[in-house]
Amino acid sequence: MSVPVLAPLAGKVVALTDVPDPVFAGQIVGAGVAIDPDRTRGTLTVTAPIAGKILKLHPHAFVILGSGVGVLVHLGIDTVKLKGEGFGLLAAEGDEVVAGAPIVTFDPTEIAATGNSPICPIVVMDSPKDSITSDAIGTDVDPGALLFDSP
Repeated sequence: MSVPVLAPLAGKVVALTDVPDPVFAGQIVGAGVAIDPDRTRGTLTVTAPIAGKILKLHPHAFVILGSGVGVLVHLGIDTVKLKGEGFGLLAAEGDEVVAGAPIVTFDPTEIAATGNSPICPIVVMDSPKDSITSDAIGTDVDPGALLFDSP
């Protein structure tokens, strides 16, 4: 069953192949898109892209499983090295959430200041390479806008 995946934050939608990380660009984790966050808004609230259960929650990334689909939202590239600094958790691992529920806060400008890319991949876990297309690529989105339908 196809699940609509919504934008978890505001910014410009870019192709996953344009993400400056070989794991995401090569779709090794799965197919999807990325959002280059809007840096004019200060601290952003990152929301659940689908309804479901938070399987994993780290300050820099989370996975939600809903309707048999796992969606990973990764906040920035190599941001695990920041050990949670600059991120704020608004939910807990194991929480059941609706699409659009607040999960994490972060400031993409602060991430960029650390030398890391603030770009945020949104990936359907274990989906086949090139299995996702999105009409949103190249457009600016607000949280809750449709990014793509899961394969």
